[in-house]
Amino acid sequence: MTLVTLSAAYGAGGSEVGPELARRLGVPFVDRAIPVTVAEQLDVPVEAVMKRDESLAPLLERWVGRFAPAAGAMGGAPSPEPMPGPSERSYVDATEDTIRWHAAAGKGVILGRAAAFILSDDDRALHVRLGGPAERRIAQAMRIEGIGADEARRRLERTDRAREAYVRHYYGADARDCRHYHLTLDSTALPLAACVELILVAASARDTR
Repeated sequence: MTLVTLSAAYGAGGSEVGPELARRLGVPFVDRAIPVTVAEQLDVPVEAVMKRDESLAPLLERWVGRFAPAAGAMGGAPSPEPMPGPSERSYVDATEDTIRWHAAAGKGVILGRAAAFILSDDDRALHVRLGGPAERRIAQAMRIEGIGADEARRRLERTDRAREAYVRHYYGADARDCRHYHLTLDSTALPLAACVELILVAASARDTR
């Protein structure tokens, strides 16, 4: 039984490493199944959940940046202005419930969505972080997504800030801090196939410890 959470900065290749890792381990790859289950729990269309998946974190990033000094002085911060439909907290709770449900079987590769923090107390899980220098991640994103340098840079800046703000706001942590992971890899310096092999070795070692 192998359970891996995979956190990846933009352009670090999580969308390629995750599915291949799951295939090699013979376990489910948990990514798009999350918004489907969340939609069922909240009784909203899947499209609405996926749109929120993309828009909630950028909203938080803007909000956190605007109120961070005041929040620090006050020892806490009010909730962001509500978005239409279910509340942000309802969405986050449903996402956490979904990830824990998938993790209950003790096998799977869960990509993103702060899974390392949600499952931080699950001793079965191997937490992995993929990253690398921004310029190399931009180059890798261009290859993976077939986009130009300007668009890749724009997506990196927006996505990195958003994901970091999401983790900071809901889990009070820095998503880049290696202390939250058992294994951190520069997936721009190593081929993605080599990253898969290294994670396989780590997962095997954790299973048999």
